[in-house]
Amino acid sequence: MHEKLVVIGGGAAGFFCAVNAARLHPGLQVLLVEKSNKLLAKVKVSGGGRCNTTHACFELPELVQKYPRGQNFLKKTFHWFNTTDTIEWFASRGVDLKTEADGRMFPTTNDSQTIIDCLLKEADKYKVQVQVQTGVEKITTKEGGGFTLITDKENIDAHYVCLATGGFPKASQFDIVTNTGHSIETPVPSLFTFNMPGNPITELMGVSVPEAQVKISGTKISATGPLLITHWGMSGPAILKCSAWGARELANLGYQFTIRVNWIPTYAEQDLRTAWPLIRAEEGNGKMGGRNPFELPSRLWLHLLSVSGIDAGASWATLASASQNKLIMALTGFECKVAGKTTFKEEFVTCGGVKLSEIDANTMQSKLHKGLYFAGEIMDIDGITGGFNFQNAWTSGWIAAKSIADAAKNA
Repeated sequence: MHEKLVVIGGGAAGFFCAVNAARLHPGLQVLLVEKSNKLLAKVKVSGGGRCNTTHACFELPELVQKYPRGQNFLKKTFHWFNTTDTIEWFASRGVDLKTEADGRMFPTTNDSQTIIDCLLKEADKYKVQVQVQTGVEKITTKEGGGFTLITDKENIDAHYVCLATGGFPKASQFDIVTNTGHSIETPVPSLFTFNMPGNPITELMGVSVPEAQVKISGTKISATGPLLITHWGMSGPAILKCSAWGARELANLGYQFTIRVNWIPTYAEQDLRTAWPLIRAEEGNGKMGGRNPFELPSRLWLHLLSVSGIDAGASWATLASASQNKLIMALTGFECKVAGKTTFKEEFVTCGGVKLSEIDANTMQSKLHKGLYFAGEIMDIDGITGGFNFQNAWTSGWIAAKSIADAAKNA
């Protein structure tokens, strides 16, 4: 009987493990099972349907800094397979990636289907069997080695199992893992936007700022990047980074906290006070509501004038010092109360998962059960927005595949 691998989960990590294991050891029988009827669902919707495949970050010390959780583990895994390897892997299969100004990398087609088709073609080429609508309820170990997977359809025997189900929002959903004796870090949401119900700022929905600094009051959490005002509050990379780095802390606060936004992060408050007389002199008798010297979107600028009690028709020359103080504070320390969050359901990312101390970073094999492997977000690893979670999926999937192929060859 051929050695058999069953991969549980039809997402990026699961597919990457399955196709690479089948390619590296043609004698290995590979079956991929997926609970839903959709394969590579997150790949499809990522990056607005373009698939943010990875990030143009090539220095490993810098790359691991993009992960709020799992950095020490990733220092080892990225030595085996990193951004350069991802780019080369897809390029050698006819899928070229391009880099955008912010470092995110997408297929040159701007279509996530390109990545999906590439992975499906590999699965077909290396005879990976794919079975959808098959939920694995329990993994049991067999005497003498190997596993039996109890599914909602039939029992499946396997020499090797790779768990790549993705993250789960609730601890109870990790039963398949904890039943094997593994322990988990309690999951909480990681990438989410901030809700500001009733805040007048939401009337500016659609306004975006290319660079803003967001600080969460009373914590050390802060991030800089593009910021988008939405009809429910704020979103964009600056907000999502804060939500990733502060995942546990913000959960403990019940998602009730205050943020301070610096709309012009080239200036700290004191720097702006120092520069103000010169800015004011340059604007002279110009109207406050006219062109603003900070190149902020005009709707945002008018809103900041309004909350500072400044008439848009007044001239810079007549600006009273009290109003000037309010405006400087609104520009560099705009306070907003946050009450709740909104998660992207399709791109849901969790902080939490299988404890990394129970996994060998060089093989992705469980330290508790020989032949049991992990890949992707089921582990307690998560990255900030920008292609980093996919990079972890490719890396861990590839390492698991190579380890399983090597083990099967030596069996």
